[in-house]
Amino acid sequence: MSLTPTQIVSAILDNPYDVAHLRPLVADDFTYVSLNYENAELKRIMPWCGTSPGVESLVRTFRDVRRFWRIDAFSVEAAFGQDDKVAVFGRFTYTSTVLARRVTSPFAVFARVVDGRCVYMQFMEDTLATAASFRKGGAWTFHSDPDGAEIVL
Repeated sequence: MSLTPTQIVSAILDNPYDVAHLRPLVADDFTYVSLNYENAELKRIMPWCGTSPGVESLVRTFRDVRRFWRIDAFSVEAAFGQDDKVAVFGRFTYTSTVLARRVTSPFAVFARVVDGRCVYMQFMEDTLATAASFRKGGAWTFHSDPDGAEIVL
């Protein structure tokens, strides 16, 4: 019995740490996008960020996440698909291992499954919140509102 694209992506998220588990679910030319396509500043904080080829990039990301944070909760709230496209939405709570800062974030996954194997997966989260769990000190200054003042956090 073959799995639906949504079941394939759900199986990947159930155990993203084991290459042997993932190989039958992921295509040889698999591409993983973590948080953004490429952002050098964010990559300094979270080295797995960006676009990477191969199933190993997915495994490395999730293993690094477990090193940088304690995973307190990870739950899928909705998963559905249409044709070769799959969307997954949920939330997680992590505690940073160095500073013990706890954060809860929504997440979204967009994936494509072709011929029974995932060829593309993009994982998005609240990167301002997760990066802030590593913030040791100092001020962050933002100026977003064209009619407003700077915001210092």
